[in-house]
Amino acid sequence: MGVAIRLLGTDDVEAFRTVRLEALRTESASFASSAEDWEGLSAEEWRGRMVDASVFVAFRGDVPVGIMGLMRQRASKMAHRATLVMVYVHQEQRGTGLAKRLLETVADHARKAGIKQLELAVSAENVVGARFYERQGFAEVGRIPGGFLHEGREIDDVLMVRRIAD
Repeated sequence: MGVAIRLLGTDDVEAFRTVRLEALRTESASFASSAEDWEGLSAEEWRGRMVDASVFVAFRGDVPVGIMGLMRQRASKMAHRATLVMVYVHQEQRGTGLAKRLLETVADHARKAGIKQLELAVSAENVVGARFYERQGFAEVGRIPGGFLHEGREIDDVLMVRRIAD
């Protein structure tokens, strides 16, 4: 069975909730949010989060196995920039090329929307994630020292950028 990627609509709250909470629970060190930040949200609040970001989910059958969000800058002079958020691929799908497919899908969507630059922050301790982004054309442009707190420890946030249009 193949994996299909699609942009979620507000009717897809349950799929969004399922994959987002799985990501936060299984890879807690990789995200700025904790599962507790999201678990108590109402369905309306979940829908609101889907409006704030374009949310793409990979499905194997009807089971969500990956997610990647895109948050566009709102200020008119910055609207050519967007930030990748909520990036996660289920353990069984890692190494299959799914993360690259998700990123390509999101980048295509971004280009069509007039976005010229993708940005992200990755934990300095997430070496595998940072290497993936480097292979996909992202370059480190800076760090926020202690930008991320996890289990009482301060971890640097690595800021990365990739141009997707001339």
